[in-house]
Amino acid sequence: MTHTRYAAQVTLSHGHRSASLGGITVRNRRLVLLWLRRQALRLADGHGCGGTVRDAAPNDVRPVLFRSSDAPEGLRFWATDGRRQDDAIRTLEAGFPLQFTVLDPAVELTLTLAGWHGSPAGHP
Repeated sequence: MTHTRYAAQVTLSHGHRSASLGGITVRNRRLVLLWLRRQALRLADGHGCGGTVRDAAPNDVRPVLFRSSDAPEGLRFWATDGRRQDDAIRTLEAGFPLQFTVLDPAVELTLTLAGWHGSPAGHP
């Protein structure tokens, strides 16, 4: 029996440099979306707190210190907007990779949340 796996990752980029803040492999697309929403809200809520988040779980991504409120507001809006969450789950159901990116214009950092069908090596 073949088990369908899904993966998710959060990546931080600045210019041509990028780093993974963390990722996860789970058994279904709903868990991918739940994990991405949790990470988006944790990162947004850590803004203004020196990038520290108290409720960290073992699979949570490392915190980010944002210099502007644009990225945290974008993350929070994506994670709490029903229409965007419906679009996200439909994207994964259709077998397409999900990607959401926010920019911190104060320091030109890009934060990308991604989810896809397959293992982490199968990242788009």
